[in-house]
Amino acid sequence: MDDPDIHLRVAPELRFFLPSSRRREQHGLALDGTSSLGHLVESLGIPLTEVGPMTAGAAEVAPSYQPVPGDVIDVVPMPRPQPVDGEPRFLLDVHLGTLARRLRLLGVDTAYHNDMDDPALVVQANEEHRVLLTQDRGLLRRRALWLGAYVRGSRADEQLRDLLERFAPPLRPWTRCTACNGVLDQVAKGEVEGVLEAGTRSGYDAYGRCRDCGQVYWRGAHSGHLEEIVRSARAHLSS
Repeated sequence: MDDPDIHLRVAPELRFFLPSSRRREQHGLALDGTSSLGHLVESLGIPLTEVGPMTAGAAEVAPSYQPVPGDVIDVVPMPRPQPVDGEPRFLLDVHLGTLARRLRLLGVDTAYHNDMDDPALVVQANEEHRVLLTQDRGLLRRRALWLGAYVRGSRADEQLRDLLERFAPPLRPWTRCTACNGVLDQVAKGEVEGVLEAGTRSGYDAYGRCRDCGQVYWRGAHSGHLEEIVRSARAHLSS
């Protein structure tokens, strides 16, 4: 554009949010006298949940800042790991079911519903002080949302690595129900053998049961795959 009022310099890590034809570092914008810096950043397609401290010159500026002609503002990603009040707890939208199960496998407090609309997700995230995880930019732009985060990656393993890098949650593998997020208690075989198949009763001795839904768990045929998910997650956090 000719003679823009301000320039936003977008860090490389955030440019994938921009339309493919505009994935460059610097963007010249005109001022209308009312739009805040946060509004201008979101007008480019970047959710504010993904943006770290912004600076105009040497001064840090908030999303509510009203830019002035001549400003050159650096737009950088949220620092990693991202600070969160207390231990991070999560709520995932309908499209992240596999990621939800993997987080529960790792013992991370993870709420998930496959039938909840956007307003209800925001309400639950706020009431339970959970970070809302999604790949829906519109959902992240809802002003009422306490805290959200865009999950990068198309596969569950990529998404899990991104989440671990961003929030570094404490891992307590094998302590949560992958079906409902309830806490697992160790139980004696005699307490659950009535719901076990004969082959399971004869082949396994260690069991866990969900406090909430009653689901029974044991290290079965798929434990090798699950153990690898746990091992990889622990290694990724420690590296």
